[in-house]
Amino acid sequence: MLHIGTHGFLWLAALSLIQTVEFCSSAEIPDVPSIATYFGTKTRYEEVKPNLLRDPLTVNTSVLRPPPGEFCTPFHVTAIIRHGSRFPTIKNIRRIHRLSELLQNETSRTSESSTGWLVELRNRWEPWYTEDMDGRLVRKGREDLQFLAQRLATLLPSLLSEENVRKRRIHFVTSSKHRCVSSVEAFQEGLQQHWGCHDSAQGYNHEVDDELMRFFERCRGYVEGVENNHTALLEVEKFKHGEEMQAVRRRLAEKLGLSLHLLTPDLVEAAFFICSYELSIKSIHSPWCFLFDESDAKVLEYSFDLKQFWKRSHGHLISSLSSCPLFHHIFRTLDKAGRPRRSTEAGPEPASVLVGHAETLIPLISLLGLYKDQTLPTASNYHSQHGRSFRTSRIIPYAANLLFVLYDCQRGPRLQLLINETPLRFPNFQTEDAPLYRDVRAAYRYLLDGCDFNTECERKPEGRGPNTEL
Repeated sequence: MLHIGTHGFLWLAALSLIQTVEFCSSAEIPDVPSIATYFGTKTRYEEVKPNLLRDPLTVNTSVLRPPPGEFCTPFHVTAIIRHGSRFPTIKNIRRIHRLSELLQNETSRTSESSTGWLVELRNRWEPWYTEDMDGRLVRKGREDLQFLAQRLATLLPSLLSEENVRKRRIHFVTSSKHRCVSSVEAFQEGLQQHWGCHDSAQGYNHEVDDELMRFFERCRGYVEGVENNHTALLEVEKFKHGEEMQAVRRRLAEKLGLSLHLLTPDLVEAAFFICSYELSIKSIHSPWCFLFDESDAKVLEYSFDLKQFWKRSHGHLISSLSSCPLFHHIFRTLDKAGRPRRSTEAGPEPASVLVGHAETLIPLISLLGLYKDQTLPTASNYHSQHGRSFRTSRIIPYAANLLFVLYDCQRGPRLQLLINETPLRFPNFQTEDAPLYRDVRAAYRYLLDGCDFNTECERKPEGRGPNTEL
């Protein structure tokens, strides 16, 4: 059941409207825009896992890869999960309305062959987004988490078991944001559906912890040095006003019949976002999608990736260091699960599920040393960055997930990392899918012994310019 919030009447009206057009059957495969894989953090999970379009419960058990010659049993999983598909936030809702008003009010300057676009967008499409929606989870977003829970229960049945669900032996943590609380509830619903143990009287079981899941708000060094530092995203601003983006603007202005000076880079992004929202919320191929070809989409995706790189990832060291509390929490949980016990002691907690944001996962992934390209992405090297590993469309779609699976093996505990249900090797262990846990811990010793949140976050930012240290 969705939370209604304080704007009950308006929200119910909006929800009623949207539910009539949202995705109703997982068996139906909608017409997917060719640019759907370039939406950055607004990408559907199905673009990363396209097999789920046909069967959202498809599971490939071969992704669990302890050493083949060693008997191993999974005995704990820590899952860091992004919320599911959501409505736009107020900022983008307002941009969408500005763009729509611009189309309605401006005289068409398109050629006769282009008029069809304006007819379609002016007469058949209306900006149905309201500010009440502000980033709330949509029904498709609940399905994202319900299906994910069921797939993980199939993949790790002894950990996300019926008994563990019934006895509440699985620890759930969430950010306070409505979309995250709704997502963790949907995940629990998915587990109950999987095991047929749904009990409405049981209610939801989760802990709200913004210090853990929204650490970026509490880190003064990050807030002052990056978030509120106008020079920190200099590369992003340069690219938004650079040659590649200007070419996209010109093409879009011509198609829409708008004067170039009216179509700002922010409104170009808004048009692109409409395409992504219509797909992720309603599962439809919006007419807005036809305004962009693949080359346009790649430019916009690069603009999004530049922003995430310089704001949340390797571009500034403090961005990844701000995730130290979450990093330490994960390893404390793994330590506790893996420590030897007497026969009289209770067994380890089988699973820990933490639900947060793209802004939660990206700094953590960066702190772990993942997706670290040799060359920094900048405003001037777009054409040499097509093979980059840091692509948020592939790494952080809606419902993105980072899994730490701990195995009990003959030589000792082993740890495997998966991202979006796909094996991912630790940076220092490129030949092993599941290295010994003690070796992984030793590789991150410098962070486990250091990376003090108060020390790093209270340190005064040096200078006004960006820190380009990788």
